[in-house]
Amino acid sequence: MKALMYAGIGLCGVGAVALVVGAIIDVDAADPWASVGGGAAGLVGISLALYAHFALTPSRPTVSATGERSIAAGGSIGAATTGDGAAPTASPAMPAATPPAPGGATAAGDRSVAAGGDIGTASTGDA
Repeated sequence: MKALMYAGIGLCGVGAVALVVGAIIDVDAADPWASVGGGAAGLVGISLALYAHFALTPSRPTVSATGERSIAAGGSIGAATTGDGAAPTASPAMPAATPPAPGGATAAGDRSVAAGGDIGTASTGDA
């Protein structure tokens, strides 16, 4: 995505320099070049915009739970219990949902709990 941004900035810079050089050298001779350059820059710009909009899909955050009895969620978790004989208690009122973390969530240890958003209640011990 940054490459497209830099390409657009570069095109703007080249166009500005061309207009200044054309104005200094000969305005009458610069007129047809400005028309052709403006049309070409417009076509390249719309092409880059369409490519950025349709071809580049945002990556989804990864969610993984690799430990024994581990829990991972890309969003918020109301209540999570990983222990033996433990029953989930009533989840407290969840605050307004926050957007999921851009990097996702990874629970890598035994009985670990990870969330890309909020965690209401988590119990990882035995009852």
